[in-house]
Amino acid sequence: MRAGAWIVNAVLALAAAATLLPLAWMLSVSLMPPGAASMLPPPVFPHPATLANYRELFDRVQIGRRFLNSVLLASAVTLGSLALNTAAGYAFAKLRFAGREKVFRLLLGALVIPGQVAMMPLFLLLKHLGLVNSYGGVIVPALASIFGLFLVRQNALAIPDELIEAARIDGASELRIFTAIVVPLLRPVLATLAVLTFLGSWNDFMWPLIVLGDAQLQTLPVALASLAREHVQDNELMMAGAVVTVVPVLVLFVLVQKHYIDSLAGTLRGW
Repeated sequence: MRAGAWIVNAVLALAAAATLLPLAWMLSVSLMPPGAASMLPPPVFPHPATLANYRELFDRVQIGRRFLNSVLLASAVTLGSLALNTAAGYAFAKLRFAGREKVFRLLLGALVIPGQVAMMPLFLLLKHLGLVNSYGGVIVPALASIFGLFLVRQNALAIPDELIEAARIDGASELRIFTAIVVPLLRPVLATLAVLTFLGSWNDFMWPLIVLGDAQLQTLPVALASLAREHVQDNELMMAGAVVTVVPVLVLFVLVQKHYIDSLAGTLRGW
């Protein structure tokens, strides 16, 4: 039994090392002097280590403004999506209204439609609303998602109806029930939804590229694509840009990993 545990742990350790190796290489290259990564054989560690690539990113390439744009957009999308998807998911799970099941099935059917199909009509709609080339053009279309609604609804179905009815008998309003009972019980799945939404918005390349024409409004993925075109041979500079892009997502996951794992465990127990 002990030998089996050692084998499992060894396999997991190898898988973790294989996953972390590209990230470690990316960090190492970002600290190398210009041209060092192009040597044959390439060095494993930076010698000497330098922050010149990061200084060039923030001074000459002005990646700081794009970083702030990504933080602002991803945070706004995440907060708005959590609020709307939580309210809608709870409504579809526990509130009774005409056409509830039909509307929900219609929304689920829309999941099979590729997002690229809706880009043109969505762009024209935003153009009529005057949201093209603005932060609103990125935030508004991402405020609600069918997947987020479905995820919240499925978890809200597990909340006992007796608990909600008891709160109503005690005189609690629907808003009080939602904020004081439902939201705390949905905290693990909301953490999962927050991570997925933030990650999707942070890494989104195509839609910000389409709707944001002003260079001062562009996000990090768009800026990195432009950087790759302008500095195609400067591997160290591009790796520094990749590190700046990856670190915030890693920090977010570390902060909410307990709730994320609890949500996954709860889902598996439900199965």
